[in-house]
Amino acid sequence: MANVTTKPKVDAVIVGMGWTGAILAKELTDAGLTVVALERGGDRDTQPDFAYPKVVDELEGSVHRRFLQSLAQETVTVRHGLGDTAVPYRQMGSFKPGTGVGGAGSHWSGCHFRPLPEDMRLRSNVEQRYGKGFIPADMTIQDFPVSYDELEPHLDMFEKVCGTSGKAGVIQGVVQEGGNPFEGSRSSEYPLPPNPNYLGAELFYKAAREMGWHPYPIPASNTSRSYVNPYNCQMGPCNACGFCSDYGCLNYSKASPNACILPALRPSPKFELRPHSQVLRVDLDSTRGKATGVTYLDAQGREVHQPADMVLLCAFSLYNVHLMLVSGIGTPYDPESNTGTVGRNYSYQNLNRVVLFFDKDVQANPFIGIGGAGTTMDDLNGNQLDNGKLGFVGGGLVWARQPGAGPVRGINVPSGTPNWGHDWKKAVADNFRHSFYYEVQGACMSYRQHYLSLDPTYKDAFGRPLLRMTFDWHPNEIKASQFFVEQALTMSKVLNPLSMSGDAKKDGEHYNITKYQSTHTCGGAIMGDNPKTSALNRYLQSWDVPNVFVIGANAFPQNNGYNPTGLVGGLAYWAATAIREKYLKSPGPLVDA
Repeated sequence: MANVTTKPKVDAVIVGMGWTGAILAKELTDAGLTVVALERGGDRDTQPDFAYPKVVDELEGSVHRRFLQSLAQETVTVRHGLGDTAVPYRQMGSFKPGTGVGGAGSHWSGCHFRPLPEDMRLRSNVEQRYGKGFIPADMTIQDFPVSYDELEPHLDMFEKVCGTSGKAGVIQGVVQEGGNPFEGSRSSEYPLPPNPNYLGAELFYKAAREMGWHPYPIPASNTSRSYVNPYNCQMGPCNACGFCSDYGCLNYSKASPNACILPALRPSPKFELRPHSQVLRVDLDSTRGKATGVTYLDAQGREVHQPADMVLLCAFSLYNVHLMLVSGIGTPYDPESNTGTVGRNYSYQNLNRVVLFFDKDVQANPFIGIGGAGTTMDDLNGNQLDNGKLGFVGGGLVWARQPGAGPVRGINVPSGTPNWGHDWKKAVADNFRHSFYYEVQGACMSYRQHYLSLDPTYKDAFGRPLLRMTFDWHPNEIKASQFFVEQALTMSKVLNPLSMSGDAKKDGEHYNITKYQSTHTCGGAIMGDNPKTSALNRYLQSWDVPNVFVIGANAFPQNNGYNPTGLVGGLAYWAATAIREKYLKSPGPLVDA
């Protein structure tokens, strides 16, 4: 390792300083460990980085992508099938990985769901309800190796850290008025009451109830009141500015690592944060069964080795998988033989929307917005849905959410409107304040042919092969999209709009990387109870290199109908507890292979 600087050894090195990195750093420093966190982007805090008025700049946030990673340095290549040639993702479209301290936890919207108990045992649940033959032969869905009940205290902790605003539906087995009656039992109420509704969310209650559904407030990590979290971090009430998605919060109202954890973490003498540190690989010993630390490029471009007893990969889910592959941790997945584990079970999110247009006496005011707030229902999700009758696996949501709209982010106009000119301007003026949309979000299953691997052609700015994504829409997800959008359109007719449109996927439609859909990329290094079909055990510990833990949505065997952040945070606290209470007492595999 000539010309490589070696730093003093620490107990743990963390790669990435978003939600999972911040959680693990706080939990491990509280346990007395010395922790170094390496973040490829710059250091960021509410002040001055999210300060008003600079942060509420649509051109900078939604076009120039101030808070997102540089795709010129590190990106992925994408193809639809095994016989296709992958090409690089050069402009932000389908998903938006973050960079800098806070990661995607700085620019998210704030939707904060828990999984349903049946989501955690998906394959077993489907087989029990409809038989093993109902699952397509190429569908590789698995049960999570941890139950909802086991995770509940950790899901609860993450909600308290975030100051989540919502209404419980079931507390200690007792159904609560106004919440989600289908949710798993909770140990306590949400930290804060729900946020106020915008007009579209109020009308959603009316329309959903006429459908016989059970609407409830979206759990939102956008604070409805002043709040002090368990780390003594203070948050202020959301002012509905409409700048959540793509932006950091100027008001300490949207939960983020920057606002909710780092103020308590930064003063710790056990913690050191090194921004502008691009981790190149995890270093392994001669046996390839133990990590000795990581090698990274510092802010001056110098190669540095950071020795550590533990390595925690807490980057964006895609790049956790990339680091495992370029470091030689585990066996790369091969879809032809269906062997190997690192890269398998990549999944995404099945997202669509319905747009409604009204007369001018309906004042929707879409420039007002709270990123995660609104109204939804679970009547088409989990065991409420008869998948056997409908012929597809997976559930979903219809929801009313208004994170804020503007001229740069896009203004909805009725079908048939020209893309420019006088008639387009008139349509914008006539409809901007009098329209809103309902999103339709479905689960995305995993398949044998959908996976992550190293690209044989393209390299990143550091000389490493790019991560290659092989993914396309499967008939199962297309059929689900058509069903959920049709349900949303049927519901919306109750409101008598002037016009409405839905964007259900068409038969044979391919995944479009250029259009934003969600940042909910999942899988690739999944958790499981079998080292032949999973890269991580139930504690998110590598089966192959036991002093490496990989924390993030990469651990999902498939994606459910909800946004993944709530489950990601719960799994981070679950893994942190296992490290503190089990691993530190006896370092080594926590589960027998």
